[in-house]
Amino acid sequence: MPVPDFQSMMLPVLEILSDGSQRRNVEVRNELARRLQLTEAEVAEMLPSGNQKRFHNRVAWSLVYLAKAGLISRPQRGHCMITDVGRELLNSPPDRISIRFLTERYDGVRQLRSGGDEPEVIPTPGIEPIEPPEETLDANYRQIREALAAELLEQIKSCSPAFFEKLVIDVLVAMGYGGSRGDAARAVGRPGDGGIDGIIKEDRLGLDQVYVQAKRWENTVGRPAVQAFTGSLEGFRARKGIMITTSGFSREAEEYVTQIEKRIILVDGPTLAEYMIDHGVGVTETARYVLHKIDADYFEDQ
Repeated sequence: MPVPDFQSMMLPVLEILSDGSQRRNVEVRNELARRLQLTEAEVAEMLPSGNQKRFHNRVAWSLVYLAKAGLISRPQRGHCMITDVGRELLNSPPDRISIRFLTERYDGVRQLRSGGDEPEVIPTPGIEPIEPPEETLDANYRQIREALAAELLEQIKSCSPAFFEKLVIDVLVAMGYGGSRGDAARAVGRPGDGGIDGIIKEDRLGLDQVYVQAKRWENTVGRPAVQAFTGSLEGFRARKGIMITTSGFSREAEEYVTQIEKRIILVDGPTLAEYMIDHGVGVTETARYVLHKIDADYFEDQ
């Protein structure tokens, strides 16, 4: 089953703390995972940012809201326990503790939602979130990035074949192959080159070379085209190649490169656009947002 939203976790968390003992947050997480029958893979699932586990993030936000409501206290760092208010609620518990439920009953949560010291988590009036702020931010970022990648790909497809070959080399250099563009790559582009559009040094010292073919295609690149590129490497005694296209590769083509001795990397259009965004080729930065968290070490000596 997928990891439940953080509101669905609040009542089970309060029930876990119902015995009145002080518990470490990690104990609460472990017990909650057991109650929800989550697998190890589900517990280990990361947020898209890769900075935190989704389950851990959602448990943390459930604790934030329970604490703001005064249903639990945090007697020391990384610990929590139920309060008298929390025990009173469990005497006649609701079916589910939601943000709306907490907002209607507790001032601390009303202050939180009205612009207190915690991030706003209700993006649309009247609609309760199922994701904590970090996940909402990640989702919005992915949406913006996907739109940019699609726009980039359309722009690439409108370029001339010669410009596309240059763009491909620029991306590879930006990814760390070779040194400067001048000494890292050279175009082949002569009759009988077998479709080789460029040669790039694998590293700054030029200990090995990678042969590049760039295909500005609309149609899917099939196995025959990939086989032809692989065969063209023989004339250069080359062992490594990168085939980049604005479209995609067929399943047969992808399977083929896993079965041959030569090392051939296939890069489709969406992946190329992602590389361009990651390495700043053909894009420019318009805004940057930095998230901060408490530096617990700073407060150690208080």
